[in-house]
Amino acid sequence: MKYVHVGINVTDLDQSVAFYSKLFGTNPVKKKADYAKFLLDAPGLNLTLNLVDAVSGNQVNHFGFQVERADEVLVHQKRLEDAGLPIAKVEADTTCCYAVQDKFWVVDPDGNEWEFFYTKQDADVRSIQTNSSCCTA
Repeated sequence: MKYVHVGINVTDLDQSVAFYSKLFGTNPVKKKADYAKFLLDAPGLNLTLNLVDAVSGNQVNHFGFQVERADEVLVHQKRLEDAGLPIAKVEADTTCCYAVQDKFWVVDPDGNEWEFFYTKQDADVRSIQTNSSCCTA
């Protein structure tokens, strides 16, 4: 695995970007009007900030593991299926979070969603699906 991925809901993207830029000592690698991405090598962290109208309770959007090769997505999917975990959703060549990705999702007992994904390339749009819950899992 290459990075641990954490997506957080925020109500003020600029304020959150300023905070995390200071916290990590670096600027985001990608910033859009409703999205920002920090990619840290040490520790291996892919942190995204997702703009929403309001938040309450837990501010975590979703968790994930970004893998280095496309075949790793399938390896982890089979591993988790073999372990008895149901796969909630599988997506191939999906445009999500301004990137084209292959991914699958599993959900923990409390409803926290985890994705395993491989990013094929950047995209100019957040999602190609209308009314998509992309990046807000």
